[in-house]
Amino acid sequence: MSSRIDVCVLDDASAVAVAAAGLFAELLRRRPDAVLGLATGSTPEPVYAEMVRLHRDEGLGFARARAFNLDEYLGLDGDHDQSYRFFMQKHLFDHVDIFPWNTFVFDGKTADPEQECLAFEAKIRAVGGVDLWLLGLGTNGHIAFNEPGSDPTSRSRVVTPDAETAEANSRHFADPAEVPTEALTAGVSTILDGRQIVLVALGAHKADAVARAIEGNRSPDCPASLLQGHADCTFLLDRAAASQLS
Repeated sequence: MSSRIDVCVLDDASAVAVAAAGLFAELLRRRPDAVLGLATGSTPEPVYAEMVRLHRDEGLGFARARAFNLDEYLGLDGDHDQSYRFFMQKHLFDHVDIFPWNTFVFDGKTADPEQECLAFEAKIRAVGGVDLWLLGLGTNGHIAFNEPGSDPTSRSRVVTPDAETAEANSRHFADPAEVPTEALTAGVSTILDGRQIVLVALGAHKADAVARAIEGNRSPDCPASLLQGHADCTFLLDRAAASQLS
């Protein structure tokens, strides 16, 4: 299948962040009650900083929006400084006018992870689906915690992140041994159900994964390549991340 991914190469990380935040701002101004799909990690940080600036300086409103997060570590409480709930509060939710009850992040301390995943999917269906997902990209091609080999039809579930992903994430923990061995994640199909998708990738270390996602075969071996079949998917890249594209 030929790629249907729109590719936008920008000068640097700042320009990418402005472009990504701009897509969310455009959506929220058109549909104030939009359903946002959000990511965590170092790549989205400047995107959220720009969203906060738009809220503060230009009155971008989140009061009617709903937000769903792609993933969370299993075993971490939302108050843990490496939980994705903590990340979202720190970088976005605490700085805009979104209501806490409209922010949906997996409960990492749930006693029933499978039920937590079913409930997450049900909440998305109840609000009519996600309007715009923000994605990052792993060096092995993963999206959320959908690692290579993930079923294209997968829904939200418990997963074991690859050793490469765990290693990349361990830098955020004081002790690498503290990195949880399991996580809750939105599935590939959960993501593909979104009406619009924007994937942000920065740096030369992401260039190989970017090339495989956009120009490689559509295969579970590179989960991001499964985005090729989506009707409205944009990759926002800095020049280094785009350096291996033909």
